[in-house]
Amino acid sequence: MSGRKSKRGDRRGKQTGDRVVRGDNLAVMSKLPEGCCDLIYLDPPFLTGRERVFNGDRKRAAARYADSFAGGRKGYLAFMHPRLEACRRLLAAHGTLYVHLDWRVAPYIRIMLDTIFGEENFLNEIIWHYRTGGVSKKWFGRKHDTILVYAKRAGAHRFNVLREGIFRTDGLKFESDGRPYKSTTRGKLYFNAAGPALTDVWDIPFLSTVSSERAGWPTQKPLALLERIIRASSREGDLVADFFCGSGTTLVAAKRLGRRFLGCDSSKQAIAIARARLKSEGKRAVSRR
Repeated sequence: MSGRKSKRGDRRGKQTGDRVVRGDNLAVMSKLPEGCCDLIYLDPPFLTGRERVFNGDRKRAAARYADSFAGGRKGYLAFMHPRLEACRRLLAAHGTLYVHLDWRVAPYIRIMLDTIFGEENFLNEIIWHYRTGGVSKKWFGRKHDTILVYAKRAGAHRFNVLREGIFRTDGLKFESDGRPYKSTTRGKLYFNAAGPALTDVWDIPFLSTVSSERAGWPTQKPLALLERIIRASSREGDLVADFFCGSGTTLVAAKRLGRRFLGCDSSKQAIAIARARLKSEGKRAVSRR
């Protein structure tokens, strides 16, 4: 009996894992089996109303995509709604969805997700804070993106507590074995030696135009951001999907962390960049052995 289950699992992995597909993501999602994804990350257009362009290599044509929709915000929301519904269908019962947005559309997508997933399945509104770029003279600098997090079924979802940084506590001391503690009237109060648990505000540097991570895609996200998401909400062997995969950062992070991956984008340039990065990552893994 266990052998038959194993074979079915192998077929499922071949069907949905370690693939990069070019095409309309809604069409791609419609062909996938229900509940096949353990974690989905979406980085859709932000409705900036302008063309997003990156050209760090003068020898190659600039990578670009149009970040505008006929009908403006109404057209954008009509585009997003069936894709978010498809994400819910594709998530396993323990699955989680992360949707990466900015101030332009985050409030509207939050309401849409409440409707599709149910308010009770909302987990977090993560603030990704960065310092890159200029500062406005008319308002506070807009230096964060919003990542909305929903579970398919809150309570059944996978979550790994992540710890990082140092405790900002007056009078913090350390035992000989490295355990941090604070002296109180009741004795020693110990803290986790791995550091404080991460909260929903993340300080991760944005990728500068000259970053060594840059692969040529205009809205590329840092690996550190996706690695954190994948570590928090999946296990080794899980399927991580990104249906607006762009340069493939999610896929590279998943590969590094021992997850299966599924990427999709409508841009020929994006798919070429993503596949090249994955090929390079494969060579990098072999060289480490």
